[in-house]
Amino acid sequence: MRRRRRAAALRPARLSPADIVRLGGTGLRTRPLRVFLSALGIAIGVAAMVAVVGISSSSRAEVDRRLDRLGTNMLRVAPGQTPDGGTTRLPEEAVPMIGRIGPVQQVAATGTVNGAAVYRNEHVPVGRTSSVEVAAAGSHLLPAIGGKVRTGRWLESATEEYPAVVLGAQAARRLDVYTPGTRLWLGGKWFSLVGVLEPMPLAPEVDSSALVGWQAAETYLGFDGHPSTVYVRARDDQVAAVRDVLAATANPEKPSGVLVSRPSDALAAREATESALTGLLLGLGGVALLVGGVGVGNTMVISVLERRPEIGLRRALGATSGQIRGQFVSESLLLSALGGLGGTVLGTAITAGYAYVRGWPTEVPAWAAAAGIAVTLLIGAVAGLYPAVRAGRLAPTQALAGS
Repeated sequence: MRRRRRAAALRPARLSPADIVRLGGTGLRTRPLRVFLSALGIAIGVAAMVAVVGISSSSRAEVDRRLDRLGTNMLRVAPGQTPDGGTTRLPEEAVPMIGRIGPVQQVAATGTVNGAAVYRNEHVPVGRTSSVEVAAAGSHLLPAIGGKVRTGRWLESATEEYPAVVLGAQAARRLDVYTPGTRLWLGGKWFSLVGVLEPMPLAPEVDSSALVGWQAAETYLGFDGHPSTVYVRARDDQVAAVRDVLAATANPEKPSGVLVSRPSDALAAREATESALTGLLLGLGGVALLVGGVGVGNTMVISVLERRPEIGLRRALGATSGQIRGQFVSESLLLSALGGLGGTVLGTAITAGYAYVRGWPTEVPAWAAAAGIAVTLLIGAVAGLYPAVRAGRLAPTQALAGS
């Protein structure tokens, strides 16, 4: 009976998971500065990864939003090159011929006005055009390219026959002219500014142009009437079919000299390029996270060395090696979780701030935050395993003797 009672008295107490977590938290609270610096290393790595994924996702959401707003059913027709290296010309009848294609919903064109330049006034030296081209445009151009007027108005029947001009967003920025009614020296004549356009991602060439009415360009600037770019809107389910016949329709005599493109493909290609860059940045964030894990491991090793008396006392009071290991593993996991949560919040805040400045929708995938925390826990478990095993192997007498 005495032996049984003695064996029962020496039986180690069982620690519940809550007790182990409580012990781990107690160990962290005794060294707040070291815990903060170690968690900061983890947080920086997680924040970098979450921010990279979040900014990439926000950018992709912005591209998708633009495509939804502008549409992916726009095709662009432009002159190609001749075999001798010259440039072909689209016939004057290209626009009405394209408009006869059944699935085509809208068609409009611009024409480059050769020899014409635009200046803020007549005193600006010749050649300082700020890289702004002069182009003729019809009244149906704006709805065809999905453009909007920022200030003023678009060319109408009352203005397209007269010396009036509309500036693209970049053209207005380069000339530093935004107020409707301002006079501009264009082609050796005074033109009145009637409007400034919003940026147009699907038609960047319009952004950097000064647009005058088609008839006004022929009357005042000697425009030859040949379109240089034709914009076509087709039914969504017939875009590929229309694209196949556009070249032959626009220029039946020389279809090989016609270039047909889909502007929305350029935005999709840019998104693919940004996705490749995201992979590289994620790798850099992973390196930062690995460095943070090394910091956690170093912190736990030092903690074991400093707390040898505590380990020896607990072992002398009956704590098992498994309980000691559990305590230090829980400390490492708590430390990593603290850094992971802080990094997720920081990365989300960085994404939200960057998206707000750029005018993008904020989008942080839930899997990115979950993956960041899961990876930190895995790193914490690995980083704390060796110190925990080392602590569990310390005999009570050896640990107390080291004090």
